[in-house]
Amino acid sequence: MTIVAGVDFGTLSVRVSLLDSARGRLSTAVAEYPLHRKREDPDYATQAHADHMQALARACRQAVAEAGVSGSAIAAIALDTTGSSVVPVDAQMQPLDEYALWCDHRAKVEAQQITELAHQKKIEAIDWCGGVYSHEWGFAKLLYWLRQNPDKRAHFASAFEHCDMVAATLAGVKNPADAIRSVCALGHKWLWNPRWGGFPPQSFFSALDPLLDGVCEKLRGPVQTSDHLAGHLCAHWAEMLGLQPGIPIPVGAFDAHWDALGAGIREGDVVNVVGTSTCIIAMSRSAALVPGVCGVVPGSVHPAFTGIEAGLSATGDIFEAIARRAGTSVQALSQGLEKYHAGQTGLLRLSWDNGDRTVLVNAELGGVTFGWNLMHTAQDELFAALEGTALHTRIILERMAEHGVRVDRVIHAGGIPQHNPVLNQVYANALGKPVLVPDGLPTSLGSGIVALVAAGAFPSIEAAQQAMCLPFKTFQPQPAAAAIYEQIFPLYRDAYFALGRHDAKAQPLGRVLPELRNIADRVRAQAPQA
Repeated sequence: MTIVAGVDFGTLSVRVSLLDSARGRLSTAVAEYPLHRKREDPDYATQAHADHMQALARACRQAVAEAGVSGSAIAAIALDTTGSSVVPVDAQMQPLDEYALWCDHRAKVEAQQITELAHQKKIEAIDWCGGVYSHEWGFAKLLYWLRQNPDKRAHFASAFEHCDMVAATLAGVKNPADAIRSVCALGHKWLWNPRWGGFPPQSFFSALDPLLDGVCEKLRGPVQTSDHLAGHLCAHWAEMLGLQPGIPIPVGAFDAHWDALGAGIREGDVVNVVGTSTCIIAMSRSAALVPGVCGVVPGSVHPAFTGIEAGLSATGDIFEAIARRAGTSVQALSQGLEKYHAGQTGLLRLSWDNGDRTVLVNAELGGVTFGWNLMHTAQDELFAALEGTALHTRIILERMAEHGVRVDRVIHAGGIPQHNPVLNQVYANALGKPVLVPDGLPTSLGSGIVALVAAGAFPSIEAAQQAMCLPFKTFQPQPAAAAIYEQIFPLYRDAYFALGRHDAKAQPLGRVLPELRNIADRVRAQAPQA
């Protein structure tokens, strides 16, 4: 019998689960922390490292107390986090600012410049992240921060993804060069791959902006998969968490990647981690480029496979926004949705309220709904948003399949599918595939699985999954509804590419959404502040 702690840092809270190798999950505790937004800047989203660590301590102590075990019985702790959530640090590993969270979209200009220069200089890394570097990713956020904070540049020693920063903090690392970095984080968000020797050449970054002179040296250090250790729990944080010092801390990863492990992913599966946004995770024995897909990285999900990541920039956030505008809640607005039929609203809703992560990778887009009439309701829009996110997911899965990624099963992880059977059925109908939903919440189960392997309780991730993963509930496609979506999907696909692209094929439509956004940005900038 081995007990471990699995930690999952989400957008608004941290979840700590204690897993027993023989008995399964013993307890789960959650502690919240603030997300800092600015009404005058909708792209702004930050969080404080201290808030994260204090919440981790509260949740860990609560989980131990609720399990009725001694903290000294915990044999390992593993953690996953959001990403790309980036914090700059000084030479003593002290944060110079708050994290630019995954949903902080201020670095759009920097991302465009990285993309353009990478193609101009034929940097191979840009092809392996779908051909477009995202404003959500590490180098764009770091460059934006350096440009905006001239008074802090002299103290800048390095930058870390949240998962690597927390692991280094727990291990007591005081020198940035000594911190072990995650293949998952650097491979998916920082242009890193052993295929080209790690990062692109320093000359590329210096040509991008002299502020990045020496950045490769500042980011140097061991880069490992999660079957390696980031360190061992130091005495200070052992006391704060109520655990035994010296227990192993495996190299961390992003939440969606380990949620996929907790959901039971195997080769041929696609796991949709549906929450505020959607991360779409697959893995393959072989590594192949997938245009428009934001990451193909060996070892990022499972050390023995190539991880493939895609996703939607907003999912649950869209549902919440619809309900908020209607002056109600998603739960209340969802009452009666089970009576809706495929296509009955006559609405076609594109899920671009927070931009497009895959396959267009275009931050300048906005939500679009076709087909309004005077009798439509907020509930109609909510159902159309369920359909729209499902059809967008189909765009992504078809792109992956076109480029050799097996899509045999679709698994729904994340918090929303656990409480929304209508969503699961709509996705099964729109995708034309069975949708499997774990019978219980798999969040933090993946990190617990990695911790169990690190503690020696199981010889492999597969063995730990076999013992720990939950059984599935299955939503089968309904033939009549699936036939309707076969008619709707070509319309969705046509609108998606016509409105979402800047190239000549889009003709004038491709200009509409970016220009509306640019006009709004200019008006806000010129208007007097209230």
